[in-house]
Amino acid sequence: MTSKLEQLKQFTTVVCDTGDLEAISRLKPVDATTNPSLLLKASAIAHYGDILRNSVDLSKGDLGLACDQFSVAVGCGILKAIPGRISTEVDARLSFDEDALWAKANQLIELYDKAGVGRDRVLIKLASTWEGIRTAERLEKAGIQTNLTLLFSFAQAAACADAGVFLISPFVGRIYDWYRKSTGLDYTGAEDPGVQSVTRIYNYYKANGIKTVVMGASFRTLSQIEELAGCDRLTISPELLQKLDEDQGPLERKLVPGATGEPRQSIDEAQFRWASNEDAMATEKLAEGIRQFARDQEKLEAVLAAL
Repeated sequence: MTSKLEQLKQFTTVVCDTGDLEAISRLKPVDATTNPSLLLKASAIAHYGDILRNSVDLSKGDLGLACDQFSVAVGCGILKAIPGRISTEVDARLSFDEDALWAKANQLIELYDKAGVGRDRVLIKLASTWEGIRTAERLEKAGIQTNLTLLFSFAQAAACADAGVFLISPFVGRIYDWYRKSTGLDYTGAEDPGVQSVTRIYNYYKANGIKTVVMGASFRTLSQIEELAGCDRLTISPELLQKLDEDQGPLERKLVPGATGEPRQSIDEAQFRWASNEDAMATEKLAEGIRQFARDQEKLEAVLAAL
């Protein structure tokens, strides 16, 4: 029997959720994703010392540019170890400013271009705010593909489909965290609210011929991953990837394209904001996620400022 990781790779594209090159080289995912929290962790790894200093030198005193230089340098290093694409995140503090998101996304693409990396190997990550989704729509039309992250609700997924974004990252574990704290229940298997959310979105997309890639993210347990086996992509931490690699048990495909889904619906801004208002979990987790990424961005800036 092959490992569950190798079985999963037969019907799901496996993505590594880390900035750790050693882990990526060992686990051999197709794609990789980073975010401010992962970049902050990477900055503490000795291997990145020279990259940090070089990022500061290239920025000529511009701290925001230094962060972008570091983010792109880490991304370039990862791309040497994977065959696919790197997702690089825009500063979360810009999540409600469409023009600022547009400018920052284009700056990241320009830095990759200068490093000799084409846009066909990069996904720009944006928080799934209304402004983030509208920016993604503009970027897609300009030939820059996007990854809409911090996605917790069906309304966010429906709006992303309308915008024609390349990929969404619905967060499984953080949804699970919220409901577990709210209800006191320890959900398992198909009863997990995070698993149910991604399953609903996947079935909706497939039933309506929506091309946007569904990439489940933010996993807490192997059970959550196993319940979403068959999803287009899953981005998984090195720790859970290692456990999958060590597990020789059978793995059943749970998500298949032919499943029944809800009829296609379009969602405008008013409907999006009302649906968000009515979904306490999604509202709280989106705001919390943006705040967390913003604080880690500030900590990364402090590391670079010290150099």
